[in-house]
Amino acid sequence: MSNVSAKLDLLKIGREAAPSAPVRPGRLALAAGAVVVLGAAGALLAPRGLPVRAAALAPAATVPAPVAVPAVAPAGQVLVASGYVVARRRATVAAEVTGRLMDIRVEEGQRVAQGQVLAVLDAGMADSELASAQARVASADASTRAAAADLAEGRDTARRSDTLAQTGFLSKTSLVKDRARVANLEAQLGRAEAEAQAARADAARLQAQRRQYDIRAPFAGIVVDKNAQPGEIVSPISGAGGFTRSGICTIIDMTSLEIQAEVNESYIGRVREGQRVDAVLDAYPDLAIAARVLAVVPTANRDKGTVRVRIALLRPEPKILPDMAVKVTIHATSPKGN
Repeated sequence: MSNVSAKLDLLKIGREAAPSAPVRPGRLALAAGAVVVLGAAGALLAPRGLPVRAAALAPAATVPAPVAVPAVAPAGQVLVASGYVVARRRATVAAEVTGRLMDIRVEEGQRVAQGQVLAVLDAGMADSELASAQARVASADASTRAAAADLAEGRDTARRSDTLAQTGFLSKTSLVKDRARVANLEAQLGRAEAEAQAARADAARLQAQRRQYDIRAPFAGIVVDKNAQPGEIVSPISGAGGFTRSGICTIIDMTSLEIQAEVNESYIGRVREGQRVDAVLDAYPDLAIAARVLAVVPTANRDKGTVRVRIALLRPEPKILPDMAVKVTIHATSPKGN
């Protein structure tokens, strides 16, 4: 047993380590240079496309941030813009005189013809004045007829007096008197005719005023807004307190619809009159609408930096409604016939 323990003691290693030799600064520099040389050699000898481990020692290169590149329109197109459908003929129908609204004969969505009566105002006073004027016209016409009859009789009397005076059976004094009466009757007839003409003019004026109480459509179209109700006071000038209506209804001529698009002023030089346009409504993305550039409005929006472009619709489409949003593609060339 003691022999085995003695043999195991021979195999033990001492705890005291040999003192390490101090490292000189020159050796540190030499080791760093060797690492650099080995990294460069590895970069040269490494195959293309494979990473080099020595490169991890170098600082990472700064990657530039991506730059937004504007999209280029496809060939044959100038640009894509957005806009709205507008009506060139849109009118808010109002009364020309102040009065109480008695009846409204239209509703929203109703089609109306030009000259159709849309609403009626209380015209009791106007009717009375018109009736009085027409009575004055009748009286003036009767006075004119009476003066004409008196003149005809006076002229006959003057002709007989002239014959009698030539034969000596009537004095010249009587003949002069008869001729003076004829001249007086002619003047009376002229005055009666002038009074009759004035009465007719006054009656025509009152009749024109009476027509203002029947509010008619200025053109054919569709009623889109109804702004007043029977019993309200309407006036061409709204009241300060807000108790009167200045508009009765709004009419749009659906045949005057067009597109107005806002084009960036940087690209407005590409737009020309007559260019072919493809329009797509936001409400009906599958509906293609043929159109063409009608005009470029010669003014720019300072706040938006855009120029308004008018685009005409080539074919009517019942689905197209005013104020709908639309996207347009303006082509560089326009086919013949558009």
